[in-house]
Amino acid sequence: MISRRTFAKQTGVAITVSLLPNCIFSMNTKSTYKMGLQAFTIRDAMEKDLIGSLKIVRTLGYEDLELYGFDPDTISYYGHRADEFRIILEDLGLSSSSCHYAFSDYLNSNVAELDKYIDACIEGASSLNHSYITWPWMAPEHRDLETFKKLPELLNRIGERVTAAGLGFAYHNHDFEFEFVDYKGQTGYEMIMKQTDPNLVKLQLDLYWAVHSSKLSPAELIAEQPKRFVMWHIKDMDKVTRDYTELGNGSIDYISMLPKLDKSGLEYYYLEQGGNFAQNSIQSITDSANYFKTNLKKYL
Repeated sequence: MISRRTFAKQTGVAITVSLLPNCIFSMNTKSTYKMGLQAFTIRDAMEKDLIGSLKIVRTLGYEDLELYGFDPDTISYYGHRADEFRIILEDLGLSSSSCHYAFSDYLNSNVAELDKYIDACIEGASSLNHSYITWPWMAPEHRDLETFKKLPELLNRIGERVTAAGLGFAYHNHDFEFEFVDYKGQTGYEMIMKQTDPNLVKLQLDLYWAVHSSKLSPAELIAEQPKRFVMWHIKDMDKVTRDYTELGNGSIDYISMLPKLDKSGLEYYYLEQGGNFAQNSIQSITDSANYFKTNLKKYL
């Protein structure tokens, strides 16, 4: 008896693509990205039971976390040194590709203080095998013209130091970047996009806030500089209050949106819900995960 492979060689029979529809379909539908979660969503649960909460996250199908709450004095996350926390995540089958770091606290710091903080972030991020260090927030008292005038240079400086260490640096938006307008009619977000170096400062687009406050759609924003948009936050908008809500319960039509977005720069995405939970945070990430896997994951 000859093997199927030998028979094919001897007879010159070739297996055509048309005979392998299931294989081709499987290849085309394989997910390109890990299903991510911004850990801030379940901050209350993690404070009560860190390991138990992370185990639930993994059982729901989340694979990658974006963290928050870094302590620069101890190079730790959630009370664990960075190297210890990496092991905790690995043992649970989780990874972490980004973290939100408190750069807003250093807006008015001197160069030495800022560099010390950046270096601490680099040390923590490197220990956790992060790809990105992310600027996530601007305190309300800083959302003015003076801040936006100096912000691009500051972002470039941080990005240069982070990039030199072999990591990426990204800026995460909220609503105020789109609502702030300078005397030239530029929004804060336009100032960031136009005045920062694309090689040093990448962008993490919060799709909820872009729909909520930008005059341009997410597709239009990404189309301007698609390679810069390396990360997305995906969350839904309450149909009445416009607050956060579980995926599938709100007004953002992700089924129509996601297939149309340019993904040429995209490396990671994270589901997120900052609050306004229908029941509690764990139930919300459960509901969002189920909706995402059923309706949206095929686009990513």
